[in-house]
Amino acid sequence: MFRTNTCGELRLANLGQKTTLAGWVQRSRKMGGMTFVDIRDRYGITQLVFNQDTNVALWEAANKLGREFVIQVTGVVAERSNKNLNIETGEIEILVSDLTVLNESKTPPFTIEDNTDGGDDIRMKYRYLDLRRNAVRYNLELRHAMAFETRRYLDKMNFLEVETPVLIGSTPEGARDFVVPSRMNPGEFYALPQSPQIFKQLLMVSGFDRYFQIVKCFRDEDLRADRQPEFTQIDCEMSFVEQEDVLQIFEGMVKHLFKYVKDIDFADAFPRMTWADAMKYYGSDKPDIRFDMKFVELKEEVSGHDFVVFDSVPYVAGICAKGCAAYTRKQIDELTEFVKRPQIGAKGLVYIRCEADGTYKSSVDKFYTNDDLKVIADKCDAKPGDLILILAGEMRKTQKALCELRLEMGARLGLRDKNVFAPLWVIDFPLFEWDEEVQRFFAMHHPFTSPKPEDIQYLDSDPGCVRANAYDMVVNGVELGGGSIRIHDSQLQNKMFELLGFTPEKAQAQFGFLMSAFQYGAPPHGGLAFGLDRFVSLFAGLDSIRDCIAFPKNNSGRDVMMDAPSVIDQSQLDELNLVIDIKN
Repeated sequence: MFRTNTCGELRLANLGQKTTLAGWVQRSRKMGGMTFVDIRDRYGITQLVFNQDTNVALWEAANKLGREFVIQVTGVVAERSNKNLNIETGEIEILVSDLTVLNESKTPPFTIEDNTDGGDDIRMKYRYLDLRRNAVRYNLELRHAMAFETRRYLDKMNFLEVETPVLIGSTPEGARDFVVPSRMNPGEFYALPQSPQIFKQLLMVSGFDRYFQIVKCFRDEDLRADRQPEFTQIDCEMSFVEQEDVLQIFEGMVKHLFKYVKDIDFADAFPRMTWADAMKYYGSDKPDIRFDMKFVELKEEVSGHDFVVFDSVPYVAGICAKGCAAYTRKQIDELTEFVKRPQIGAKGLVYIRCEADGTYKSSVDKFYTNDDLKVIADKCDAKPGDLILILAGEMRKTQKALCELRLEMGARLGLRDKNVFAPLWVIDFPLFEWDEEVQRFFAMHHPFTSPKPEDIQYLDSDPGCVRANAYDMVVNGVELGGGSIRIHDSQLQNKMFELLGFTPEKAQAQFGFLMSAFQYGAPPHGGLAFGLDRFVSLFAGLDSIRDCIAFPKNNSGRDVMMDAPSVIDQSQLDELNLVIDIKN
């Protein structure tokens, strides 16, 4: 062994002990005839002391050490006279008697510190250096702890971890697939799985009544802070269950992780909210309920006052920002510009200030009397000192914009504390969503989601009103996971394919094996999948999932460290019978 102890292990109890440490040089400080070097490994930092009076040659060697040199030292543990209580080893130091340079290092392109001077691009290019930083290492340790506790919980619940294939057939009824050419089958392609959905359902048919897998999934979609082209799911499925059974089991798992990883107890059941209410009150199917500020629909109260902006649209709603009546015109203008951003899409913003004397000041005073504004304020439950913010337009678009405004106000008012967690189940999603462009229904979740039994009667007459046996786990406005009770009846599954525009031939070609399996006694089953990356980033207080993934892609889907994707040799293309024809 190159070491007898780690760099985060030694304490005052080890005084006088001879020890050997190995690690990287964090920094060095020369003070007259003394040189102090901090040696770092995964476990911590220990101060080393080199004394010119004791050993000149050793002291001179220490003065030649550069940042990130890999060294091995032997010495005796001594008490520090100038203690550093900010680190766990800060009361001791090592009086070094022997130094070996195991490997020299070039000067790193950025400082290996918690508060580094490296930007995202340079850190991703040299990710192996970035991973040496405490902040990033902590995220991976957190990820390990969460994966470990997940396995422990599910094992106690009799779940079996089963691996499913990575090279599968393409199922393009969702995000775009990543495809892989087959050398042995010229002109044919595998796809990388967007999820193990079909395989876990087949495992239920096979009698494995409780399955899970911590599994890589792949989706070729545009990236954002909570998306990567390859991501990790905690994928789960159960047989002989109804929705309530699934919610109970996995609410238990979420509580287990909060308790054993964050030491947070949730004694009460998580609240539940229908999709319809989530959209009505928050404009989002993943509402952040750490704070209130619900939407209040105002179309009836604001109509008939000759204000064409309100009279000419189908939807008007507002939020009440408590204590914000003192907002200046500049601040309100900033909010107006915020909602008018292209990605939000509102055309403008109406405000009503509730003054301390019981009067109201508004951007639409010309059209509404003080009494009219009081009616609106009463509907919003606004009190003196509050500020009402109102948007108008087409319903879904306006709800989306008002949702963004609500979150912005929540952030400005300090109501989105990352150390406060508000879990929520969102249930009763629509089974279908209508696409105006192609004039057909798409599955809101996937084609195997079961409708609510009481809504099956509407599949032919009014499919848009059919609710799904589907559910999402939302925490702090982040969708951590979702799932559904599955269709296990062949006839109902065929009906679903028909409504989604599949011809019998297309359904057979893509899912024939599953339909065949259902004819051999498929049990009622359902499950869900959690996004492990999102879960870890939530616990770590991150705004992006990249720093809880060891080797992530950038926002263009590139691995800048390996320079991937990249062009492949012509010989490989020939072997795969591929010709590249890039269209502009």
